[in-house]
Amino acid sequence: MKGVEVNVQRVSRSYGDFKALDDVSVTIKKGEFFSLLGPSGCGKTTLLRIIAGFDFPDSGSVEFDSKNILPLPPDKRQSNTVFQTYALFPHLTVYENIAFPLRLRHVDKETIDKKVLEYVRLVQLEDHIYKKPSMLSGGQKQRVAIARALINEPSVLLLDEPLSALDAKLRQNLLIELDQIHDKVGITFIYVTHDQSEALSVSDRIAVMNKGKVLQIGTPYEIYEAPSTRFVAQFIGETNSFPCTILSCEPYEEEYLMRVQVPALNGEVSVTDYKAQPVGTQMDFTVRPEKVRISSNPPRSTVKELNTFKGIVEEPVYSGFQSKFYVKLDNESSTLVKVFKQHTAFLEDGPDIEWKDTVYVSWTASDGYLVKDTAR
Repeated sequence: MKGVEVNVQRVSRSYGDFKALDDVSVTIKKGEFFSLLGPSGCGKTTLLRIIAGFDFPDSGSVEFDSKNILPLPPDKRQSNTVFQTYALFPHLTVYENIAFPLRLRHVDKETIDKKVLEYVRLVQLEDHIYKKPSMLSGGQKQRVAIARALINEPSVLLLDEPLSALDAKLRQNLLIELDQIHDKVGITFIYVTHDQSEALSVSDRIAVMNKGKVLQIGTPYEIYEAPSTRFVAQFIGETNSFPCTILSCEPYEEEYLMRVQVPALNGEVSVTDYKAQPVGTQMDFTVRPEKVRISSNPPRSTVKELNTFKGIVEEPVYSGFQSKFYVKLDNESSTLVKVFKQHTAFLEDGPDIEWKDTVYVSWTASDGYLVKDTAR
């Protein structure tokens, strides 16, 4: 495996009264595609700049393979950075832009020709090698920037929201190409983004950040299916989230089955978790919209832990491959529950559930989960 292990330990950084990073610790494995994910101002770019050497922490350490890199200038670290704005030289061709780092090191022309051609092929720009940036699309410019960053063969490639200036379809295509490039070069990628779908698509692991802190580190599956806090659950995808209180907790197969009081649903809900929670604990109950079933008749199920609520379709949203329903519950709370229904069969007459229909929404105890509400 190429690349280096990046170890960030207890890094803090303030700008006046604003704390951009608050005691952040992250270990990124050698050769990993690792994403720093969070909203604007959460500290992810500040952390990337500190790793790159463009900024310095007030406290803490950053190591590459156990070697302290903080005293080193950016050009002496084993890293290169790809920026959102491309940062290409407008008067130079694709070839000359990519060759620039090698010319700075006074590499001989034969080697430069060979290496530039290798990386031009890697980013699939063979037909554009003698064009200037003004003749390229946004996606092509970003591929030039990636090739230029890789030609020095760094151990770590730092990517600061490199796709955010592109349109949605081009962004998705280049994201796939970026993942393929990572597979080919095999070095450590650290990718900064505010787009959760990007991070889920390509990352080996993700660190979710907010207000200068790392809230959770895990694989895309772990982050999505088992978020640790209310913020992570709501930031990653869409979810139904409600404050709740634990009423009972008992062993259930290899987990614990809990009964929780959910005021927003004006009732009780069954939920399973691998960790027992004391009776009276205040948490948040969350269930993803795609885990909620919707039907015109009461669901027929022998599962005693099935949670079922009656309601009225307040707003149906047809999206082609699925319909999104906002269901107002038929109780004192009148809470809206989001439901995603995948269209797996041909709909000759359109969706069978429409506006103002009376429906039943249901989910099993294992479909929901409990998270901490860090606001409490």
